[in-house]
Amino acid sequence: MKTLLLVDVQNDFMPGGTLEVKEGDQIVDAINAVIKDYDLVIATVDWHPQNHMSFATNHLDKKPFETIDLKGHKQTLWPAHCVQETNGAAFHSDLRQSFIETIFRKGTNPELDSYSGFYDNMHQKSTGLAGYLKEKGVREFDICGLAGDICVYFTMKDALDEGFRVNLIQKATKALDQSLFKEQKAELMAKGVHYL
Repeated sequence: MKTLLLVDVQNDFMPGGTLEVKEGDQIVDAINAVIKDYDLVIATVDWHPQNHMSFATNHLDKKPFETIDLKGHKQTLWPAHCVQETNGAAFHSDLRQSFIETIFRKGTNPELDSYSGFYDNMHQKSTGLAGYLKEKGVREFDICGLAGDICVYFTMKDALDEGFRVNLIQKATKALDQSLFKEQKAELMAKGVHYL
């Protein structure tokens, strides 16, 4: 079954959003051009409560992109983004959403940040995505979305650990930090990820 996983194609990651990825909106046309070619399309979304501990605004005297120690783990503090029921958490309006069969929400627990579509950052809570894919008989999938160096990267890493084969659609993925994204490419290719 030809499967596509869309990662966080949400307004807050688009130009003008609270955590914008440069030229992030350019991936929408690239996704729309291929989305009809898949038998199964799944999406992940950040779906944060307003009091999420990853938001800099929820920490006294802290600014976005500072790091703190949170329960023994390094935590980057982000601008408030993809807050539940807000326009920032909605899909980009041009995305052909009718092709999406299922949506997996992550980052719903205010005490746990979740970059990966499979698990939170501390691997305490599963989203159920791995089980869903396996029940559907999916062994390999294509992936794209935002941001390439964060949520897409960690989703790919967890996918590999779960035994999936993964192919990244480069033209439909944009990164927050381009140089980091290039470093990650070498790492992931060595682990078997194909870059399309």
